[in-house]
Amino acid sequence: MSGVRGRIVEFNDIDENALEVSKPKGAAAGLKAVEVALQRAVRQGGVSRTVRSLYRINQPDGVDCPGCAWPESITGDRKKIEFCENGAKALAEENTTRVASPEWWAQYSIAELEQKTEYWLGQSGRITHPMIIREGETHYQPITWNEAFTTIAEHVHATTPDRCTFYTSGRTPNETAFMYQLIARSLGTNNLPDCSNMCHESSGSALNPTIGIGKGTVSLEDLEKAELIFVVGQNPGTNHPRMLGSLAECRKNGGKVVAVNPLPEAGLLRFKDPQTPKGLLADGERTSDEFLQIKVGGDLALLQALGHLLLQKEAEAPGTIVDREFVESSTLGFQEYADARAELDWDATLEATGLERSEIEMAADMLANSKATIFCWALGITQQPHSVDTIKEIINLLLLQGNFGKPGAGACPVRGHSNVQGDRTFGIWEKPTEALLERIDKEFGITSPREHGYDSTESMDAMYDGKTDVFVSLGGNLAMANSDTAHMEEGLRRTGLTVHISTKPNRSHVTHGKTSIILPTLGRTDLDDKHPGGMQFLSVENSMSVISRTQGRLQPVSDHLLAEPVILARMAREIFGPDHIVDWKAMADDYDVIRDHCSRVIPGTEDFNTRVRTKYGFVLPNPPRDRRSFATAAGKAHFTVSPLEYLTPPEGHLVLQTMRSHDQYNTTFYGLDDRYRGIKGGRRVILIHPEDLKETGFADRTLVDVISVFKGEERRADRFRLVAYPTARGCVAAYYPEANALVHRELVARESNTPGFKAVMVRFEERAEDPQGANEYDQEESTVEAAL
Repeated sequence: MSGVRGRIVEFNDIDENALEVSKPKGAAAGLKAVEVALQRAVRQGGVSRTVRSLYRINQPDGVDCPGCAWPESITGDRKKIEFCENGAKALAEENTTRVASPEWWAQYSIAELEQKTEYWLGQSGRITHPMIIREGETHYQPITWNEAFTTIAEHVHATTPDRCTFYTSGRTPNETAFMYQLIARSLGTNNLPDCSNMCHESSGSALNPTIGIGKGTVSLEDLEKAELIFVVGQNPGTNHPRMLGSLAECRKNGGKVVAVNPLPEAGLLRFKDPQTPKGLLADGERTSDEFLQIKVGGDLALLQALGHLLLQKEAEAPGTIVDREFVESSTLGFQEYADARAELDWDATLEATGLERSEIEMAADMLANSKATIFCWALGITQQPHSVDTIKEIINLLLLQGNFGKPGAGACPVRGHSNVQGDRTFGIWEKPTEALLERIDKEFGITSPREHGYDSTESMDAMYDGKTDVFVSLGGNLAMANSDTAHMEEGLRRTGLTVHISTKPNRSHVTHGKTSIILPTLGRTDLDDKHPGGMQFLSVENSMSVISRTQGRLQPVSDHLLAEPVILARMAREIFGPDHIVDWKAMADDYDVIRDHCSRVIPGTEDFNTRVRTKYGFVLPNPPRDRRSFATAAGKAHFTVSPLEYLTPPEGHLVLQTMRSHDQYNTTFYGLDDRYRGIKGGRRVILIHPEDLKETGFADRTLVDVISVFKGEERRADRFRLVAYPTARGCVAAYYPEANALVHRELVARESNTPGFKAVMVRFEERAEDPQGANEYDQEESTVEAAL
């Protein structure tokens, strides 16, 4: 088809019977990581596109990696290679020359696509044209951009604002996020769920009331200066590989690292730095000084025990542990906290954590001896019913020793997607503050709605209950990302219109609304030069509040793609009309116009256009870090008191946590090799301790159906294979999104409403072997059709 530069590729889907299991690795990265990264990149995009894109990842005037949000140095020169294996894979997925053109969509009916895995859908390539499927039709068909926007506007005009929902993923840049929330609020709704609702919402719910800011309080340099770093509920070797370099630098400078996790992940054990001869050839360096293999959900008990022991040490030697000056001048609630931690039920603590008392006392000694401590955490902490209380307990420990506003100390929630923090900063939130809404209204002359909107869980329920007529998704794949998969998919199907601004096919396109439109957009690496003012750039915010520019330079695979700001502007003009008070076209023509608006609405972004053009961008203000001040109602940080809580499975059940594989980023699958865990070729596996396997009466590699229980309701996920693995006793692990079907929609973290992906009670039923396999899979491409 004219204007498309790419190829349709046919290949077989996953064959779960091809599963291979080997011994888990004891180190992350190394020469193998370099080899795999280059192989995947070249296979997807060829040599030329690979070289041109990898050379510019995370460099000044380059493209920000579309993977994780781990920061780069803003002092001195950066390394020439400022990306990891999974960053290279993420770029390869976007740089691919495989295409899902109209001819591709014509080959497959929705009924056929429903039988495909998410891996197969994503590997099919970039979407090249706007597509639509209407009620009763079996295939997506091409539609013009004008017809697409007209159809969207007709559906919006036929309903009310509260029945429209606007979802976004963390890959959305700052400027696009700002436009997106402005569309929703101009329409009259705060229905702005995003992927934060499903990952670090618990962090914000704990941090805002305790320290007055919903994000981390450290810089990259702080990690290198820390005397002690706790890495809790996090797997940096797969999810944030460049963090391993920071941990190695901390240890090189004399600091210590304590890893707390149910699985002995390779990246928590050793790191083979591929940018050093020693890292390429040797066994690598230790990542952590101590590894605490905790039970899933036992972190709150561990943190309370550490507080108890620190206060004991303070009582034995007053003035040696507690930073009295800081506590008295900058905090409230210390005495209540101290009273609550005066006694400890050691039997309950050891039961909750699965640790030995000596291990907990050792960790307390390390804390007591540290004058600069950082706590890092991720989804292993945030996706529990008691997540918010657990994070508040982290803050208690940091406050106790004055670990805010000094080098090498602070709180570090490690964000996932590269701009998930930026989306929230720039207004994507279903519960906006009055101050933000007032600034928006003043800047644009609109009247923003004050009623809070739906988060991701509430959006799922609203769609299922028939309360949503229009659902727009800016990136993302909510069908696969959210809990309770069957409920989520049925909710999408009951929605009048679903609109997906996407780069590649995904499950949400298949479990679509009565009418569904796919709007193909430029990716982060694509050249964006179809504007009156010429080539444009966007910006992102990393995990440590640094805003920097990102600019693609590769020729898009299709001439029919539009940039996200252009798509949003044209959609808004069609919905609101050309005479709307907001000049949408001006923002799409020149992104500097968007940034000028932001500079008057978003605190900390003043003089945005000048500052973002500096070499490494600029850092947003962070009062706890910058001035040891806390923007709570009382102007002080708060100690809090929470009861002991941990996960207790019913008789005959184990606690399941969901996780990513090493060949995966959220709902995007790069391949089928979870190399560090020794799992290859399949994804429907349950990692289970050998002793638990024996106690449940099953053998290694038994094929089972998995049944979860919550509030008396059961859910089932079929055809999983049990794999003996050294996880914590009583705990099992499975990949998401395959295991999401087991997570009841009401199993959420209190206060944040984040799905409880790490708190599922499961048992197993043996299943007869299927000699044919659920699907077929061949690692190599079987047929390549003619280039278009």
